[in-house]
Amino acid sequence: MSAPQLVVHRDKELMAQAAAARLITRIVDAQSARGSASVVLTGGRNGNGLLAALGSAPARDAIDWSRLDLWWGDERFLPEGDPERNVTQARAALLDRVPLDPARVHAMPASDGPYGNDVEAAAEAYAAELAAAAGPENHGPVPVFDVLMLGVGPDTHVASLFPELPAVRETERTVVGVHGAPKPPPTRITLTLPAIRAAREVWLLAAGEDKAKAAAMALSGAGEIQAPAAGARGRSRTLWLLDAAAASELPRALYPPASV
Repeated sequence: MSAPQLVVHRDKELMAQAAAARLITRIVDAQSARGSASVVLTGGRNGNGLLAALGSAPARDAIDWSRLDLWWGDERFLPEGDPERNVTQARAALLDRVPLDPARVHAMPASDGPYGNDVEAAAEAYAAELAAAAGPENHGPVPVFDVLMLGVGPDTHVASLFPELPAVRETERTVVGVHGAPKPPPTRITLTLPAIRAAREVWLLAAGEDKAKAAAMALSGAGEIQAPAAGARGRSRTLWLLDAAAASELPRALYPPASV
């Protein structure tokens, strides 16, 4: 697993714009090298801010949207179209405005979908969809995502992996149902750390003073059970994208010498 690299931006708006530009470059490079690209989206204010910035970027037209697979790191187990679902927010921020192939938009099941309110069955179905998309070259039960993005919560949670809860301890399954999440809604679906670590690059997004303690804890040697963000690593790159407020409590030894 790769060691974390940090980039600190002046504010959350600049962070979103720079991250969007960085993502465009990664997608175009992957499509050039392999014919298609695979990205895992995150929800929350930073994930949706990045998608909105991507939608406004003139360079977005460099992407061949028809050759892009989109997955999600987690989802709130709510009915289809619920405004709190990550996929609903992503569609409003960007997805409905670009020519994606609907078959390559891999939303997690909703609570009124084919599995009803059985979140475990829904999680197993998403794991099976990931496994079906993984080719022999992936050497595992999930595709090797080009970029997997995660928002970092004030409690250091990423996706729906919360400190000390069973999901963050999972070492075998790639997708699990979450019960009793400490932030609403309590029932969710999430990728596990083994699935997250299949990505070539993992990007962790944190902006705002309320994320400062979480960033400092995750980057200062905390264990992944107590600080799930500490366990989110990419195969070739682990990139923390922060604004100055979120970086304000980092030890000076960690602060990058050249930040934007």
